[in-house]
Amino acid sequence: MDAAEWSNTELHLQFGRLDVPAFAGGGTATHVIYTLQHASGWKYGDTFAFVDVLDSRESAFQDFDAYGEAYANLSLGKMTGWAMAFGPVSDVGLIGGGNWSADANVRKYAAGFRLALGLDGFAFANLDVMALMDRSEGIASGGAPSEDDTVLVDFNFARPFQIGGTDFSIEGHVEFVGERTNELGGEVDAWILAQPQLQWHLNEAIAIGVEYQFWMNKLGDDSTDENAVQALLVWEF
Repeated sequence: MDAAEWSNTELHLQFGRLDVPAFAGGGTATHVIYTLQHASGWKYGDTFAFVDVLDSRESAFQDFDAYGEAYANLSLGKMTGWAMAFGPVSDVGLIGGGNWSADANVRKYAAGFRLALGLDGFAFANLDVMALMDRSEGIASGGAPSEDDTVLVDFNFARPFQIGGTDFSIEGHVEFVGERTNELGGEVDAWILAQPQLQWHLNEAIAIGVEYQFWMNKLGDDSTDENAVQALLVWEF
């Protein structure tokens, strides 16, 4: 088994006011979010995973809930030894993974392909296109209603830069999830979720900054479009 060629693990602490979807009562609530995330690369690909612990201080919605995602990508260029580059694309990969939510008892799986983009100045930039398949047990298990399968498109990136010799970065992702229908026959609207972070790297381990969260049709609710700025602390270890 090949050892990891590189590895990065971070603990994030975020604080801000987030929207509560109309189906959960509406309004806003102060949230503290604790995130543990890990990324690593090996001979034939890379992996990424994170777990969020969400602590809403004013609402039963997301009152100490947990949510996680994990993905593995296999580089076709590395596996075959063939040059997979064309235009802005530096490599093509096969990617798969899943996500889960503790309180809502949601289990979904994703599979598709990755276009690694060779963009000037970026530490990495990927465009992932995947089928998103719901395998939740739904209302029968006491969770959220199960949903039809749909499409997930995600652009994830990191762009380091310097100002006056001080290190900064802009990193995060933008995702699109297609519309679908839940087991009750209700329409779940397509959403766009963007979570870019501006980080000021105080040293090799600590960064501070802000995360801007834009979520059109939050959790499929067409009456909730979120625009929220959260304070951010990052510890890399």
